[in-house]
Amino acid sequence: MSKHVLEKLAETNPEAEIWWDSSPLIYPSWKEETLAKAPDAKRAQWAEQLTRLYDAGTIHETGTMGFRGVTTNPPLSLQAIQLAPELWRAEIKKIARENPGMDVEGVYWTMYLDLVKKGASAIHRVYETSGGKYGMLSGQVDPRFVTDGEKMLEQGLSIAAQGENVMVKLPGSKEGYEVLEELTARGISTNNTTSFTVAQYSRCMAAVTAGLQRARAAGVDLSKFRSVITHMSSRLGQLSDWQREAKARGIELSLMEIRDGEEAVLKRAYWYGKSINHPSKMLQCSMRVEKDDNGKTVSRHIQDFAGSDMVYTCPPGYIAGLMDVEDELDFDPKAIEREPNPKSIEKLMKLPSFRQAYEFEGMKPEEFSRYGSFQATATEFALATRQTVDFVRMVVEG
Repeated sequence: MSKHVLEKLAETNPEAEIWWDSSPLIYPSWKEETLAKAPDAKRAQWAEQLTRLYDAGTIHETGTMGFRGVTTNPPLSLQAIQLAPELWRAEIKKIARENPGMDVEGVYWTMYLDLVKKGASAIHRVYETSGGKYGMLSGQVDPRFVTDGEKMLEQGLSIAAQGENVMVKLPGSKEGYEVLEELTARGISTNNTTSFTVAQYSRCMAAVTAGLQRARAAGVDLSKFRSVITHMSSRLGQLSDWQREAKARGIELSLMEIRDGEEAVLKRAYWYGKSINHPSKMLQCSMRVEKDDNGKTVSRHIQDFAGSDMVYTCPPGYIAGLMDVEDELDFDPKAIEREPNPKSIEKLMKLPSFRQAYEFEGMKPEEFSRYGSFQATATEFALATRQTVDFVRMVVEG
């Protein structure tokens, strides 16, 4: 049996988890498209690999899949709608018909909740079979409200109500962590997104700890509670101010030095969590396949962390990119223990925005939503949300 690249990564630690970073609803069409482009010599083995990762029939029969969970975000939800616009046009019309007088925003949110519900339902059997350990789907609060705690709490509760295997995705803003603590206190599983820095990760861990203490005091059932903390890998180094600040100081930064910085931030957070035996798992997304300084094909966002028990959530395009170079990638099961390049860290420490990301006290909570990577990502996600709302508006208005 030929193993998928991600299966090889997962083998480096039995507690490592590979998740699908998109709606389960689009997996069959993506799989078909990917196999149509596969080299003739690899098509059969790729078909076996992709079936092991996700297959509706296997989930129904055995309650298992290769992916351990699913994440979604506004751009990926928009993609799911764009891939099946007629299905969602019908859904929107149905919602509007059943809710006369509901405004466009209300129809949009009802449709989004339905998207979450359908995705969670598709993998619920995995959740049941694993006793709640696997088979969770993340639904994200509206990125237009990243500093509105009241609105995020309202939306978070409505997302959680879509299924027992739904976890709520909240932003790494001051207000986001306050809501995260409140949802944790109610026993609701959470995923911290738009998070990039050690200061955010330590704040998230503190919010989870406080929420769990409140939950236990109130007798809340936590037997199936899960918490993941997302590190948006390439978005940290490439959407922050590192490169701009380096240029202003006459410092040249290579792509691999940027990757060294991203590695250093995540490893610092990962080992801090381990040192305090925190129940949250670090989750890595926004990974890349690229060439290193020597021209070798790498995907450092997974290779640098092989051997860890992290979650790696992988969108369709990234998985396809890994498969194209599967024979060029290998994994060192001790990579997680390897120190980041000290020369790169010494250079990066000259940059204020790197120190903000790397130091435990690099930022105060009220500064989180002003960090460059946060602002750029929140803006992108808000745009995707507005595009989706506009799609709803066009359908409603005819």
